Amino acid sequence: MAVALEVGRETAPVTPLGNRAYTDPAFFRAELDRLWGKSWVCLGFAHEVPEPGHVHPVSLGGKPLLLVRDHAGTLRVFWNVCRHRGMQLVSAPERLAGVIRCPYHSWCYALEGALKVTPHVGGPGLNIDPAIDRAVLGLVPVRTAEWLGCVFVDLSGAAPSFAEHVAPLARRWADFADRPLHAGGTDCSFALEVGTNWKLAVENYCESYHLPWVHPGLNSYSRLEDHYTIIEAGFAGQGTLAYRPLLAADGGRLPAFTGLPETWTEGAEYVALYPNLLLGVHKDHTFALRLEPLAADRTREHVAIWFADPAALQPQHAGLRQRLAALWREVFEEDIGVVEGMQQGRHADAFDGGVFSPVMDAATAAFHGWITKRYRETGLHGD
Repeated sequence: MAVALEVGRETAPVTPLGNRAYTDPAFFRAELDRLWGKSWVCLGFAHEVPEPGHVHPVSLGGKPLLLVRDHAGTLRVFWNVCRHRGMQLVSAPERLAGVIRCPYHSWCYALEGALKVTPHVGGPGLNIDPAIDRAVLGLVPVRTAEWLGCVFVDLSGAAPSFAEHVAPLARRWADFADRPLHAGGTDCSFALEVGTNWKLAVENYCESYHLPWVHPGLNSYSRLEDHYTIIEAGFAGQGTLAYRPLLAADGGRLPAFTGLPETWTEGAEYVALYPNLLLGVHKDHTFALRLEPLAADRTREHVAIWFADPAALQPQHAGLRQRLAALWREVFEEDIGVVEGMQQGRHADAFDGGVFSPVMDAATAAFHGWITKRYRETGLHGD
């Protein structure tokens, strides 16, 4: 069933995607190449490379990439491959004392990407050769941006600027966008593997319709009727008017951002920044859930939590930090059965994409509108 959806000043009929868009491995590969490969997508989190010398390998749709914090503290992303014979350079996160060394023939690269050492390249004991121009054989960089603690890449190098990509959400969340965030560390980060297509994770996150049945604990204080729908260009989601910070036994709570408008006293918002980043903002913390597509029916969810004030990282707040991480983990785990059930349902020949409630599913329909537009632009057909 097509629903007329108003997004900004545009009104267009939105039809749910067909089963093939969720189940076909060939479509999945084409989607990653044509849509993800030509968009700004979230690759990781800045705190994964906290200090100069830290390197962190990441796969994006099976493509090997490398987050690097160089000697000057600049975060860079390179293709994680040696220019010599295509060997993967780094296989696990680590902190390097000096250069990035290829484990195959020991070609070495500076953290800034330049090729520095080519041992025996001209024969035993000859570390240079006229045919090997180090100046043009550095690591291949990837267009990169940072925002709200997240690292974004544009593999094509041809997408509109990141500032343009994020502008609508940056305007909406201007109260948070330029503030320092303080990563919660290993206690406040985790990953979940889910047997579903990445799009179903986005669709589920966008709407609050399922709260009473899937999240009864959350709905007991942040009820369905306390929520509202958010739809803007490039993102959609929901907000609540009933956010309640966690309290310690002695009545203490995590420190909040200073100077926030009153709307955030009991307000919080949760949006999907297309295609793969699910974000939440509150007066005392933010979180991000990065979707990593593994297959047409498998997705890994990487979750990280940041706090408003460095005081939140002190030992006296360890209990509250752990409770907060456990709360969000419980919420995201409650969603697993739902999105996996929808994935199984996409194998039913009788299912035709379903219908949208014009009121309760508007944010999900907005995501469908965005992605079908991108499909048309890149020559994909999701019916």
